[in-house]
Amino acid sequence: MTAELYRDPWGIPHLRAGSALELAHAQGRTTAVDRAWQLEVERHRSRGTSAAFLGAGEASWDVFARRARLDDTARRCFTTLERRDPETAAWVVRYVDGVNEGLPEGARRTPEFARTGLVPGRWEPWTPLGVWLATHILFAGFPAKLWREEVVRRLGAEAVGLFATDGPGTSGSNGWLVTGERTATGRPVIAGDPHRFIEEPGVYQQIHLSCPEFDVVGLAVPGVPGIAHFAHTGTVAWAITNAMADYQDLYRERLRRTGNGGQDLEALDPDGRWRAVTRHLETVEVAGGAPVEVEVIETARGPVVIGGSDADQASGEDQGGGEDQESREGHGAVPEGPEGADGRGAVGPVSLRYPPRVTGDLGFSALLPLLRAREVADVDRAFDLWAEPVNVVQAADTAGGVLHRVAGRVPVRGRDNRTRIVAAWEPGHEWRGWHETPYGTVEDGIAVMANQRGPATPLGVEFAPPHRAARIRELLTSRTAWPAPDMAAVHMDTHLASAAPLLDHLAALDGLTPRAAALRDRLLLWDRRMEADSTGAAAYAAVRTGVVRRLAAHPVLAVLADPPAYPEVLRPWLALLPRVGFALENLLRAEELYGIDRADLVRAAVEEAAARPLGVWGDSHRLAPWRALTGDAYEEPGLAGDHDCVLCTSAVPGVGDLSARGPAARYVWDLADRDNSLWVVPFGASGVPGSAHHRDQLPLWLRGELVPVSTDWNRLTREPSPVPHDTPAAVRDHEENHDH
Repeated sequence: MTAELYRDPWGIPHLRAGSALELAHAQGRTTAVDRAWQLEVERHRSRGTSAAFLGAGEASWDVFARRARLDDTARRCFTTLERRDPETAAWVVRYVDGVNEGLPEGARRTPEFARTGLVPGRWEPWTPLGVWLATHILFAGFPAKLWREEVVRRLGAEAVGLFATDGPGTSGSNGWLVTGERTATGRPVIAGDPHRFIEEPGVYQQIHLSCPEFDVVGLAVPGVPGIAHFAHTGTVAWAITNAMADYQDLYRERLRRTGNGGQDLEALDPDGRWRAVTRHLETVEVAGGAPVEVEVIETARGPVVIGGSDADQASGEDQGGGEDQESREGHGAVPEGPEGADGRGAVGPVSLRYPPRVTGDLGFSALLPLLRAREVADVDRAFDLWAEPVNVVQAADTAGGVLHRVAGRVPVRGRDNRTRIVAAWEPGHEWRGWHETPYGTVEDGIAVMANQRGPATPLGVEFAPPHRAARIRELLTSRTAWPAPDMAAVHMDTHLASAAPLLDHLAALDGLTPRAAALRDRLLLWDRRMEADSTGAAAYAAVRTGVVRRLAAHPVLAVLADPPAYPEVLRPWLALLPRVGFALENLLRAEELYGIDRADLVRAAVEEAAARPLGVWGDSHRLAPWRALTGDAYEEPGLAGDHDCVLCTSAVPGVGDLSARGPAARYVWDLADRDNSLWVVPFGASGVPGSAHHRDQLPLWLRGELVPVSTDWNRLTREPSPVPHDTPAAVRDHEENHDH
């Protein structure tokens, strides 16, 4: 049969075809028509070419993508896929064929192409793998090791734990599984919301894929075939969260120049021998600016992502590693020393070792088996093939089966690898196989995943605070007969348990001015809910901001404000204010904090907040989505929630109240009846500005409402035209006039 495209009232695509290959082609084509701009931005990001049309702001990412060899790794992984799993490779190729077929039409509909002068390029068979890799390369948060190095260097190893909390660079999620003993239908329900940087168009695409082999609804990643993270096949459903596992390592390298006029390089290996490394130059083109030359180096550990052969700084550690004195000083070795020329510490060269670069496997062989799954055992076997990123998985089926496990590749290696940058020339830092992925339990009919310590604990270093997980479990245990639609109330809970330490400090204050004392008393009566219309939430946030800024400015901690000159793309992990803001609970509860008078800082902060007019939380806590191209102005709404609420709309305490990160989708999978399931995304199904379904789900997302899942083809609308119905009228008129 010819592939058919239907839409529901929200413009969500429902596709059916005669085979999985036809369906993949239809998925690629439909995604390209609906989201051509998004797909092309992601393709260019995976190749390190986005600055060529987006400008200098994207150059740092492009340099990182080139240095980390993302596109080359995607090629390697596709070559491996062709050899090991030709069926999946052919399926990916058909998706790519569909993207290439749909891109011209999608580009005509989307004004960003004309505004930038971008012409759609050609997707290669490995491009979906590159998109996947670029999307997830920073999920494991390897730059946190740079932060720990600075904390140890400036404050000592004992200080690392003070800042150990989910930081601004990580991506998390909420998810929960409720077995039939706690639902109104006697069948399981899975629900949750992935927390990502909110982007427009959204990072998840609601879609329905149907062919004789499978019929699946879920949230796809635009640019990648199938539905990997969140899906319901009718008889089994699954969802994931970030496991917070540590599976990427940083190695401080020692390089020296050899022949070819000093252009050839060698790296010192753990056996004390110097071995040749690969090196070449690439150029990042920058719209409106000068091109950037990129030195791409790869050692036996991996690609060098910090510094390079011209670095004039190196490690302050002992760099002996067994080599003799002659080899240490000869052949143009990169200079070493305890600090760089500016006294700010060493910056490189540092290489990155990450599993897909080592194995040539991104785990795409899991994607078709997931679509074909009929019960939790099928999902379990499919996730045995999962590689990147490392996730916690929950699944349930109509027979009552449940699954709670970790999936992905985590190397076995020494503890130092997991916590800091290690010396490439020292033995003992090699990878020694892969960890068995642990399984979790379902207790009292409930399993909760919210990036807290759980089944993934042996595989990670830092996890999210337990507040979201504890609150979700508290809410779920309050009832024994949950209807699926009522799960939306859990999504929207705004209780902020992490407020307790600051409020405890406030309660202990005396000697305040009358105005500050009144504010303190109001906060002690506040219900600790970060509601958008709450004056108490706004007052708490103002005091919190004052405390964070004063802590960060204290001379003891201010030494961390000026880290080494790491690449710009890695700097969010090294910024002091966010680190203090997200670790405030630990910093206020620590028995002693380097002699810092925390009571005095809190007193000053509440006096400052009391002297200013305070509105409601939603006045300053507003949605701030990322757009690849600025220009379309929207009055973005005020939000409820906060970083440690179940409604995790993350402000960055001390930096600002805007929320760039939050629920990138919400879902409720009902195993009693798939059409009783629900979902919503922050904006809409279409990536075309001005179209009917570009931002039509935003009001529902704000209120905590969800869109019903519909899989009845008789209640859907067949797409009759090659130009989808949500094309803006101006674009349709232009195309019709052009055609005539």
